Amino acid sequence: MRCTFLFFAALVALTTASQRSYDGYQVMTIKTDDSQKLDMLFQWQEQGIDFWDNLNSIGRPMRVMIPPNLQTDFPAFLRDNEISHELTISNVESVLDQERKVQIESRARAMVNRRFAPRATADFSYYWQYSEINAYLRNLAIEYPNLVTVEVAGESFEGREILVARISNTNFDGTKPKIFIDAGIHAREWIAPMAALNLIHELVEHSADNADFLACDWIIIPSVNPDGYQYTHNTDRFWRKTRSINQGSTCRGVDGNRNYGYFWGQGSGVSTNPCSDTFLGRQPHSEMEVQAVVNEMARDASGIRLYLSFHSYGDLLLFPWGYDRVYHDNHDQMDELANIVADAIRTTHGREYTFGNSAILLYPAPGASDDYAAGAHNINLAYTVELTGGGSRGFDLPPDQIVTVTQEIFTGLRAYAQYIASNF
Repeated sequence: MRCTFLFFAALVALTTASQRSYDGYQVMTIKTDDSQKLDMLFQWQEQGIDFWDNLNSIGRPMRVMIPPNLQTDFPAFLRDNEISHELTISNVESVLDQERKVQIESRARAMVNRRFAPRATADFSYYWQYSEINAYLRNLAIEYPNLVTVEVAGESFEGREILVARISNTNFDGTKPKIFIDAGIHAREWIAPMAALNLIHELVEHSADNADFLACDWIIIPSVNPDGYQYTHNTDRFWRKTRSINQGSTCRGVDGNRNYGYFWGQGSGVSTNPCSDTFLGRQPHSEMEVQAVVNEMARDASGIRLYLSFHSYGDLLLFPWGYDRVYHDNHDQMDELANIVADAIRTTHGREYTFGNSAILLYPAPGASDDYAAGAHNINLAYTVELTGGGSRGFDLPPDQIVTVTQEIFTGLRAYAQYIASNF
């Protein structure tokens, strides 16, 4: 065991050396009460300010990461426009360095404890990599063939398989409502795939304890953007997009959650700049990863009664419409169900989830998956679930909080499932 940990100590140094450095980057927490100033802030995304929180509603704090070259101009802009701000992280690289060490050490312990066991195992003490996710899913399908099947929903731009787990104790015979979940379209949001994997683990390995869940059939894609996800592990922790090549640009990738074909590119909240984190792509469904979700959704659309997309972070339950500040015709039911789910989550550890219309609560974002599910397939209960972040660290939720966060949302998922089973 000592040799194993010595090996992984060396791996920490090697991993750090291969990662993009964020030395000198800072994080500020800002807040404004003026909608015009909020719009002005959005324009800084094009110049390199990374909004860790979505551009949310007036009066709510937002964390932004500032590259060294903007650490004079951006604070000056904030001062000139009387926008409240304070320094939250003085050097992002120091935070990431600590995350890498904890992640690798936790993974080493898990591997030693598992002793490379051939059966399916689920250790949520660390963030799994792409190969571990797929190996776990395939092992489940072998061990529980009467409950779960695992299929290839599609391939990523770089050729990685995008797997879908289909879970049912009646072999999808059409007698039960279906719930469709995807996670991980934004690469840096590591807790999202882990929440989906925990759900799969509970539904399959603890099916007897969670029989109420199986009143519904489940279709779950835990890692929609495997290229981007692996890239965050290997190269750039804050990478958000896919890894496709943009013709005529040196900047790669598309924001998959701006690439869906419902009100694609219409309105604010997207960018036509390939270097932007909210780049919408050259056309709707240009991304192979989005195509995988679209095709899988179409396969079962007539029976899907609930759609959920896992993201982080923000403790939010968001629902259409997101393309503009307008209510969906089914707003009242979506609001009612979100209230039930938020109450259930609160009973776990007291976490407060806010809920509401996506564009009104946050900011318009055309081309998002929940709008597509609701608009293209008339799935009248469609939500984006923004899971809990890591305090001042945002996306890099410490591994020792994975279990807490996934348990909380699992409680919320039970409320979702009970509502769907009772009403459909």
